[in-house]
Amino acid sequence: MNTENRPEIASPAPHSLGMTLSLPVSRREAARIGLFSTGGLLASQRWASATTTLPPAKLPGAKPPRVRAKSIIQIFLWGGMSHSDTWDPKPDAGYDYNGPLKSPLATNVDGIRVSEWFPKLAKQADKYSLIRSMTHRNNGHETAAYLVQTAHMPGERLAYPSAGAVFSYFKRHEYKGVIPPYVVLTQPQGRFSEEGFLGPGLKPFATGGDPNASRFEVEGVVSKGITDDRQKARRELLQRVNTMGSSMVANPVFSASDAAKRQAYNLILGEGREIFDLSKEKSELRDSYGRHTFGQDCLAARRMVEAGVPYIVINYPGGWDTHSNHFQTMGRQCPQLDQGLAMLLEDLKDHGLLDTTLVWCCGEFGRGPKVDWQPPWNGGRNHHGAVFTALVAGGGFKGGHIVGESDAKGEDVKDRPVYPVDLLGSIYRLAGIDATAALPHPMGMEAHVLPAASETVKSGGLLKEIM
Repeated sequence: MNTENRPEIASPAPHSLGMTLSLPVSRREAARIGLFSTGGLLASQRWASATTTLPPAKLPGAKPPRVRAKSIIQIFLWGGMSHSDTWDPKPDAGYDYNGPLKSPLATNVDGIRVSEWFPKLAKQADKYSLIRSMTHRNNGHETAAYLVQTAHMPGERLAYPSAGAVFSYFKRHEYKGVIPPYVVLTQPQGRFSEEGFLGPGLKPFATGGDPNASRFEVEGVVSKGITDDRQKARRELLQRVNTMGSSMVANPVFSASDAAKRQAYNLILGEGREIFDLSKEKSELRDSYGRHTFGQDCLAARRMVEAGVPYIVINYPGGWDTHSNHFQTMGRQCPQLDQGLAMLLEDLKDHGLLDTTLVWCCGEFGRGPKVDWQPPWNGGRNHHGAVFTALVAGGGFKGGHIVGESDAKGEDVKDRPVYPVDLLGSIYRLAGIDATAALPHPMGMEAHVLPAASETVKSGGLLKEIM
């Protein structure tokens, strides 16, 4: 999103990160005023552009719903994970639909079976529910990703913000932590601008780095090879050579720059760094999550929930776009998903956090139930938005339930269609967010959290059976 000529959003309300600025700061302006004068302060670029204030969230006259989900972890299986090979197995569909998978596993909840690749999740089924009738019939990566994460139809005149940006907008004044309120582990998925028209102040902070390393160094915050003492020495030197002195204080742009740098240093050397330091966890626990990127992402997410971070996205490393060599990729990635997600649910429960932490896990669509064995696909599955599965847990969602049903071969919805607006509407309800609330558009255009049901945006209703 281009912020060079972004209109001002004026408001006396402070930003959630404690910074107030009446003028938007573009990346070009941030560079011009010297925000990047030290290598360890690359993160200032993100927060300098995040200082634009937004008007306070105003709800309609009706009393907002009770808050049950205080934090949200979204596990985005970008690329589209096959539903029939994972959470909605169809063992009787035949080889052209199942390939080598023939023996789904019984879980610790009677009547629920999952893929043979998910032995650990099979033991945790009482903690999550499966929505097996998700649908939107959109087979494009970008458009489906936008639809699933905003519930608004792609191609409309407004570019709506993602659920993470909406959640952070409504929760930003309650959150006082040092880490930004909307975090992505580790790379942004890149299918659309998650902040939408809300602007750079609600763009997610992507950590980068490798959580599976001996020490999780957040890219753009910690410069590789530079010690803590050297970071402090650089900061002291910068202060000594600052010839502009107090004349900068009155300028709101410089004031925002200074606040952004203070935040960056807090992540480099302060409380924020401690949250990202996975070495503080027991080695056995790290092993239980899995010594792979996704497993350690899940552990980092649990630590951020403990710190009160409102919205955390785990963009699954590598993705699930399995047009070719599908079963080889699934056989490698499903065990990692099984280990990391199962341990996350168990660990949240053990820390007393599952009741107030909502976890939702799905991709932008599923995968075609019928396998394409022909070259060059060699056993691949294509995009499939007609029906797919989402897993939800915690934060007010009941565990041990199945919502909806796909047909015998997993090709279409058989019962109880659930649309993106239904899933996100249920998530917002549990978070105490009114789905009819207005969102501030910089040009004053009318916009609301979720669209009303219409011919273009279908709805099957909130997920009351598991709320």
